[in-house]
Amino acid sequence: MPDAGPALRQAGPQDGDLAASLHHAGFAGRERSWSAREFEALLEIPGSFLLLAAPGSGAPDAAVLLGRAQGGEAELLTLATAPTARRAGLGRALLARFAAEIEKRGADAAFLEVAEDNAAARALYADAGWIAVGRRKAYVKRLDGSRVDAIVMRLAAR
Repeated sequence: MPDAGPALRQAGPQDGDLAASLHHAGFAGRERSWSAREFEALLEIPGSFLLLAAPGSGAPDAAVLLGRAQGGEAELLTLATAPTARRAGLGRALLARFAAEIEKRGADAAFLEVAEDNAAARALYADAGWIAVGRRKAYVKRLDGSRVDAIVMRLAAR
């Protein structure tokens, strides 16, 4: 039987611990990861949604995306994939689901910030139709205290 590809699911505040664990795995050693309570608090904001992805049906979740859409605009707050599941199409699948979700919620455009030196993420976003529209100087703080610029990217939703 052919592989059906990534399995995606809508998640909620009850998945805060799992989301925090995946976020930590995805950003380990580079940036401060978010706690379960931070995920839960962000999900209390109207228009917020949490998506989880696994490499296939029955496999454990290995990637997380937190977004929100309200008032005609959307924001991709974070996307993280466990290192062991990278290059398996989870990020691409989550981005496609994010685009469908924000369109359903009436957003005309979405924005995100990505560390300038995160070439893999920037390429993933560009391949999904996101374009660079700005820069935030010294916006991303690394665990070692250093700072790096963030590139602001935009996706036309309709």
